[in-house]
Amino acid sequence: MDITTSTPTVTGVTHHTASVNGSALHYVSAGTEGTPVLLVHGFPETWWAFHKLIPLLAENHLVFAVDLRGFGDSANDGDDFGSATAAEDLHQLIAHLGVGPVHLAAQDISGSAAFRLAATHPEDVISFTATEMGLAGFGLEGFADVTHGGSWHIGVLAAPSIADLLFTGRERELLGTWAFPSMTAVPDAIGEDDLREFVRTYSRAGGWRGASGLYRSMLSEGDELRELAASNPLRMPVLAVGGFGGPFTESTMRQVTDGAVTSVLLEGVGHYVAMEAPEALAHAITEFLDRVEQR
Repeated sequence: MDITTSTPTVTGVTHHTASVNGSALHYVSAGTEGTPVLLVHGFPETWWAFHKLIPLLAENHLVFAVDLRGFGDSANDGDDFGSATAAEDLHQLIAHLGVGPVHLAAQDISGSAAFRLAATHPEDVISFTATEMGLAGFGLEGFADVTHGGSWHIGVLAAPSIADLLFTGRERELLGTWAFPSMTAVPDAIGEDDLREFVRTYSRAGGWRGASGLYRSMLSEGDELRELAASNPLRMPVLAVGGFGGPFTESTMRQVTDGAVTSVLLEGVGHYVAMEAPEALAHAITEFLDRVEQR
């Protein structure tokens, strides 16, 4: 079903909703041929994080980018926004699209949901691209430890209702003066239109629920993810892409993969790779997917 949103127009990109797993997910699609690619955003993002990347990938692939439950224009009712639920959402979305298996490309805090999907439903995933990603149980939860250089926002988001209490009405200040500037290395990579779009969706009622759910999962799921990696290591080809978190991404993926990991480190790029260096990221992904499909 097509829907209308106030998102800025991107040529060749169409908007849809899918009723899956008891919720409604907003997603976009582009491209007319080629193998399917499913893009999954991190924080503080939505599908819009990929709006520069999608047209580049769509030259040779069917491309889909989703707003996870509780993010963007997807439904944010209910009280379960954890990574296990997000993984099941993705599994059912792939079935809804009828294009599986897909090349899965996820980043940042969506890593646990994407890893769960690939580990428990390998039939859904041709390849796995991890961008600026870590996993609980493999060191990611250490970023919540403010006594050793971790970030304050993880605990705030993980605490029930605190993000709504502190961030409501301050979305622009939070995103525009802290979140994006503090982790961006490429000047002007995230412009006024980008900020306006992210602020639009995080400003809606319950706009922080998706992020809160994933960070709450992060602080509690380490043992579970270690057990899952031990019993169901990823056996599909894996690409680890990093900006300033590149070595950590590669190290994490090597610990959860039963096979080779291709690693790409983009120099001079910060955390928001898809917005800071879309051409370089598209080149890395396309080159990787070409090799995978030639096997």
